[in-house]
Amino acid sequence: MFDPAVPPNNAQVKAEVLRSQFNGLKDLIDALAVITAAQVEAVNTVPTGTSANATVSVVGNELRFTFDIPEGPPGADGAEGPQGPAGSDGSDGPPGPPFADAVVDVVNTLPAGDPAAVGVNFDGSHVRFTFDLPTGFPGPQGDPGPPGEVTAADLSNEIALVTAGSSANSNGVDTLSLSLSDPPSQGEVQAVLDKLNELILALRRP
Repeated sequence: MFDPAVPPNNAQVKAEVLRSQFNGLKDLIDALAVITAAQVEAVNTVPTGTSANATVSVVGNELRFTFDIPEGPPGADGAEGPQGPAGSDGSDGPPGPPFADAVVDVVNTLPAGDPAAVGVNFDGSHVRFTFDLPTGFPGPQGDPGPPGEVTAADLSNEIALVTAGSSANSNGVDTLSLSLSDPPSQGEVQAVLDKLNELILALRRP
């Protein structure tokens, strides 16, 4: 193991002592990390006037750098651009067409949940818009209203209407009190036939 205090000053040099010191130095050199790569981990922009900075670390066999670079101060205003071409007589050319109107070309209905969007373009005199608008989500179910009510008069009218079209129509047909002879006469048969027709007419629905 290397000892920086060996050999002491004015000591007699011995081969085994020097050999031990040399071997200790070699062990220390062999233990040093060998750098095989370098990597910039980050470049951070810091406010104007802040000092630039760089840090380095060793991870395994790799050097890793981080730089902090301040923003430059705002530049001066640029020079005014050149004027447009002059007219044929040397004067300035006429101004372009003015903005005259805005037109909504189309409004599209999108499914609920889709993002809304607006498209716009200028055709030389009109600003044209296109809108994509999603529908709203369905609202919550409302409370059911109170049950409907039927008046006594409405109930009586409905009952009368049903009764008028029912088999109670036959109540107006009297029974036939007739004793048939053997054989029955033509008048007896005719009486039975008349009563049967009366019953049929009474049972017919209006």
